[in-house]
Amino acid sequence: MGYEWDFGIVFRDFDLLMLGLINTLKVTGLALLFGVPLGLILALLRLYGSWPIRIPVGVVIEFLRSTPPIAQLFWFFFALPILIGVEMDPFRASVLTFSLQSSAFFAEVFRGGIVSIDRGQWEAAKAIGMDRNRTLRRVILPQAVKRMIPAFLERAIELMKTTTLVSTISYADLLYQANSIAQSTYRSLEVFSIAAAIYFVVIFACSIGVRRIERYMARTGETTAH
Repeated sequence: MGYEWDFGIVFRDFDLLMLGLINTLKVTGLALLFGVPLGLILALLRLYGSWPIRIPVGVVIEFLRSTPPIAQLFWFFFALPILIGVEMDPFRASVLTFSLQSSAFFAEVFRGGIVSIDRGQWEAAKAIGMDRNRTLRRVILPQAVKRMIPAFLERAIELMKTTTLVSTISYADLLYQANSIAQSTYRSLEVFSIAAAIYFVVIFACSIGVRRIERYMARTGETTAH
């Protein structure tokens, strides 16, 4: 007997999928909002801090990059409240987890962008009396950020895909809503097909934007840092 597809049942709950998408974008957006500046701080500490600072910062960065995000998510959701005695709801645990994990990846992007700037830029700034902080702020970072934009956008896309893990702690993202609808309608194939299509549209649109930015920067002579 052939399977009879019925998307009508699913589309009656399409508003729940859209709510899930909004929740997914909220976690992604907040993780970027907190992760990018924290990543810059970690990169600067790793590059220019004294060795008692550089070593632990490097360990933290590598730990966050190397451990599975789902393990980090479970730790912040289940273990951290026990240690600090503060209740952690799924939303806060999700934002905290992906902000910290993203900061580690962004730290390496920042570090790669900064070290890619020719040493002559530092020397020229020093020759006109700039100290290191002013050189970083006015000369190095503006050039480095241009090179890092595609890498940032690519990481943002990866982050959005990784946030599907938040459904495991019952945060109502797109995947969680899809699973709930599938259980109530017994139409898993249709529900997850539509959820996958929504992810595809959003992420593919972002990917096109990244490629256009990369082509533009290639035409203007800028290189990218990964």
